[in-house]
Amino acid sequence: MRTTNAIIGMAASAMVGAAIGMLLAPEKGSKLQQKVKDEANRWIDEVKKLMSTARQTKGVAEDEVERIKSNLKPIVED
Repeated sequence: MRTTNAIIGMAASAMVGAAIGMLLAPEKGSKLQQKVKDEANRWIDEVKKLMSTARQTKGVAEDEVERIKSNLKPIVED
């Protein structure tokens, strides 16, 4: 869970930094709004991909733990 929170925190920090950078750039309002919207959508997609990967990794790890437990059970019972 800590790793997931760290990833989300880093992504959120990067989004805030990118948004601040865009807001400080001299550009027309409508262009800036579109840029911020596009960048936010891109980061949202990246966070969704990271979360999906984290869920898959968690599932694989849980399966591996169960496999190891089932292999150890006969040894422990002896």
